[in-house]
Amino acid sequence: MSDQVPSSPHFFRLIRRGLLVIAVFLLVAAWLVPAPLETAADPMRAPNPAKSAWFLLWLQELVSHGTGWMYAVLVLAALMVALPWLRRTTGERAAWFQPGERIVGAVVVTLFALVVLLTAVGLFLRGENWQLRGPF
Repeated sequence: MSDQVPSSPHFFRLIRRGLLVIAVFLLVAAWLVPAPLETAADPMRAPNPAKSAWFLLWLQELVSHGTGWMYAVLVLAALMVALPWLRRTTGERAAWFQPGERIVGAVVVTLFALVVLLTAVGLFLRGENWQLRGPF
């Protein structure tokens, strides 16, 4: 135990500095970059296609292939809730893909990649009437 450093105050100082840097960066970015807001909603003129917010596009992309995919989303949500109980080791040190937790890490990384891919497809590759189109 002599080679270990207590997390308080050393680690928390680093976290506090990181939080300050990120907060300042976000405030400056919010001040300089205008929000990409559209005009006010008009029920008589709905956009074609009517897309969800960017963080929900992956769900809209799944549902566009059939409503049965929502059951897969519910199963994945239950799996994500159950992830802490799928651990096999106590993990004395933090590391990516520890020997007893490789399956859990692979599931999380795969789900993250799938959500990013579906969001990109919904955002950049969907055109008129929700048809696939090229990005350019």
